[in-house]
Amino acid sequence: MIMKHTKSHTLCRRCGRRSFHNQKKTCAQCGYPAAKTRNYQWSEKGRRRKTTGTGRMSHLKTLARRFKNGFREGQVAKKSA
Repeated sequence: MIMKHTKSHTLCRRCGRRSFHNQKKTCAQCGYPAAKTRNYQWSEKGRRRKTTGTGRMSHLKTLARRFKNGFREGQVAKKSA
């Protein structure tokens, strides 16, 4: 019985999955080192897992409220009489 000598995929530094191909130097999951994340229309569930709203959304979750108020910053509220 012949044993495989090495693993073809290791951990990807962008997505953290064991999908980074050692010889090709590309990630099968996220497409690293490409600037844009790999996603396709034919993979509906795959897009759902990685899309906006699956993480913290630290910037986007405050955007709607700030837009509603016209992106005001650094002002003091008027005292109500």
